[in-house]
Amino acid sequence: MTTPFGALDPFSPLTGPIGFYPVVPTAAWVERLLSWGVRTVQLRIKAADHTPANIAVEVIAAIKAGKAVPGSQVFINDHWQLAMAGNAYGVHLGQEDLDTADIAALKSAGLRLGLSTHTPAELARARAVQPSYLAIGPIYPTTLKVMPYQPVGLEQLAQWAKQAAPYPVVAIGGISLDRMPGVLACLNNSRDGVAVVSAVTLADNPQQAALDGMHIARTS
Repeated sequence: MTTPFGALDPFSPLTGPIGFYPVVPTAAWVERLLSWGVRTVQLRIKAADHTPANIAVEVIAAIKAGKAVPGSQVFINDHWQLAMAGNAYGVHLGQEDLDTADIAALKSAGLRLGLSTHTPAELARARAVQPSYLAIGPIYPTTLKVMPYQPVGLEQLAQWAKQAAPYPVVAIGGISLDRMPGVLACLNNSRDGVAVVSAVTLADNPQQAALDGMHIARTS
């Protein structure tokens, strides 16, 4: 009997807690956030907005930035081939990527894996891959990305986070700094985290927003 996606062994675990987890569109943002003390960051650069050559440059630069900072956990969204070629710390994939990505190759290469989930069925499917963490969302409505899913909300987040065990959980979607304490209260333990997008990149003072986010994650 074979296991799903060739998942004979779990993906490598994270080397640190997730905590405050900004999702950003450029390698420059990754470098900036690492310099401010953030240690878990995701580069999410969409192919529709960039040429393949530009995407490769951004991915390589983000990986390099992560390797230069001890303790950093830099994830590359979607572009798993580039991430694997560059020996990235980790990749973040959506449910649809499970149909096309070479999960066994990513695992063999030692990359960490984060997977998006939006429903209990997706959560179960993702758990079968034995990833490094599971993302649950959208927690709140979000205008930055068209989502075919209803917001999870805090009550369901608390329930689904228990179902995600033993894997760390990342809550994502429409989460502002003001909402972070309530979201963190629904999670399981200190390994978990909260992903934000506009809370940093659209803030009047991104550095202060990042510092505030890290403080909330440490103290909530």
